Parts: sequence; C-alpha cells; structure tokens
Amino acid sequence: MVSAFRALEPPDVVISFARLQFYWTPGSLAEVPSPRMYRVAFGTTASAKLSEVSFTILIDTWAESRGFESCPKSRKLEVQLRCSVNMLEGDTGCSIWPSSLFLSEFILSFPELFANKCCIEVGSGVGLVGICLSHVKASKVILSDGDFSTLANMKVNLELNHLRTGNQTSGNVLHQDMVQCVCLPWESASEDDLRGFSPDIILGADVIYDPSCLPHLVRVLAVLLKHDRSDAEVNADRDSDTSPRKETSNGSSADELLIHPSVEDRVAYITFVVRNIDTFNYFLALVEQANLIITDLSEKIQVSNFLPYLRSYNRSTIRLFKIHL
Repeated sequence: MVSAFRALEPPDVVISFARLQFYWTPGSLAEVPSPRMYRVAFGTTASAKLSEVSFTILIDTWAESRGFESCPKSRKLEVQLRCSVNMLEGDTGCSIWPSSLFLSEFILSFPELFANKCCIEVGSGVGLVGICLSHVKASKVILSDGDFSTLANMKVNLELNHLRTGNQTSGNVLHQDMVQCVCLPWESASEDDLRGFSPDIILGADVIYDPSCLPHLVRVLAVLLKHDRSDAEVNADRDSDTSPRKETSNGSSADELLIHPSVEDRVAYITFVVRNIDTFNYFLALVEQANLIITDLSEKIQVSNFLPYLRSYNRSTIRLFKIHL
C-alpha cells in the first residue's frame, strides 16, 4: 500500500491495497501508519508542474524466481524521481512512460546482460533506466536527451538516487557511481560524436512516436551500432555466416534470443507502445532501409514484474524489440 501511495497511484488503487493490509478485528483496530512515512514521496518540488515520486522495486521477485537468496540489504531498490504527474503539463521528457518502466524491469530481469557493458540510452527522460543500469553494474552509463530542461531534471533525479553526474569528455575516468548526461539532438548529432560513445548496448523507451523524428532516430541507431565497420563488411559477415539465426527460432530460449550476435557486435533494445500503426510501420521500413535486423522479443522472453503495486501500469501493451547489424 505504501509503495502504491508513494508512486502516486490513483486513490482507488491505494484504498484496495489498504483494505488488504489493514483490517478490523473485534475489540481492536489495526494500526494505521503515521502520515510522516509518506512525506518522502512528495518532498519539496522545484516547480509547480513537477512532483517527487518514489518507486519500490521488489528485487526479491527476481531473486526468488531464480532460486537465489537475496541479501537483506538489497531486497528492495528504492528509486526517487522528480517528474510530471500530469502529461498535459510540462515536457514529455519529464513524464514517466510505461515503456521506461518496462525497459527498467527488463534490465533488472537480465542483469548479466548489462553488467560490465558500456550502455547508452537515447531519449532518457527522467533517468530511471540509467539508475537501473547503474544498479546492475554497467561499466559505463550514458544518458542522452535533446531537451535541456529534461537534462536538468534528469541530473536532479540521478543525484536524488546518490549517483554522480558528468558530461562526456575525452579521457574522462568514471567513478562506479557516475552517470554521464549528454545533450544529443538526433537531427544534429554528428557521426563523429556518435562514434565517440562506443557503446556495447543502446537502449530507448517510447522513442517511436513522432514520424518526423524517426529518420533521425534510425540514423543515430545505425551509426551507434556500426562499430566503425562499413556496410560491405557487415554484408560480407552475414553472407559468410551459414548458421541458422537464433532470432527466427520459435523454440529458442531467452538466453539464445538475448545473446549478442557476436562478441564484437553491438545491440539495441527498444521498448514502446504502438499507438499508431502507420508510425510503427514507417519505423520498420526505415530500419530495413538502414540495413538493420529487428526482432520482436515481446512474447519470447519473460520480464519479471518488479512493480506489482502499479495497477495503472499496463505491461501487456508494451513491445520489446532487439536491433542489430
């Protein structure tokens, strides 16, 4: 109940949890928690349009499902975010989108996939994905957005979660708890700048919504994935690979579907809700034109539900795609 309240779930959801958690017995009343315990959820906001929300990510769900005994000190991941709770107010980059929640759950479900990897997120918004990447020990976390106000709020959120922030600089030595925040407008990002990031994994949540932005997004993804190899070299590698592709096998395990095509290659994971089928098909056409391979993982892997108290969060509408050369 407390987790639902702190995440600003609708009143009926909080009340339903309260009915389960606090009950009346003859001769006594269950103790109702003091209002003080809720103050951390709101705190003092720097803007009338932004509120502070707290998420409790239940790590035990993952640990128990895989047969591990979770450490008492790491049973829950508490995440505090300053964001817009009304999507009609403020910038869209300051809202928490369902696809961002799902991408975060995906990272926490498969921590070994991201540990010791350089990860960059395009369109990072409030920074939730970066916080989860840091939690699973990614070797380098780069968050990017094209809006300066979103970047400023993102840095506040990282600091709220005890992470240092820094800008992309050559030869910059990162501390384990440092996350880089980069201004990266897709339409003006140069290939040299993009190559300089050298990521192992590219991530994005709810970045497929505006048709006018999609050509720029696909160009950014293609450059980040290419790893300084020409299209001819990529095609030559595909022609010489006579083994069946694991992505097309209906019987593939989650490990086979998620494994990188090769140690040297890069991979992107994109989550989104298909709100307009024409926009989605346009994105698929652009991906094909860019000579990229896209695989729908939505129904092929199981992502753990770390946010069971978020009744307003509909996971069934979210798609997860893997993109690589």
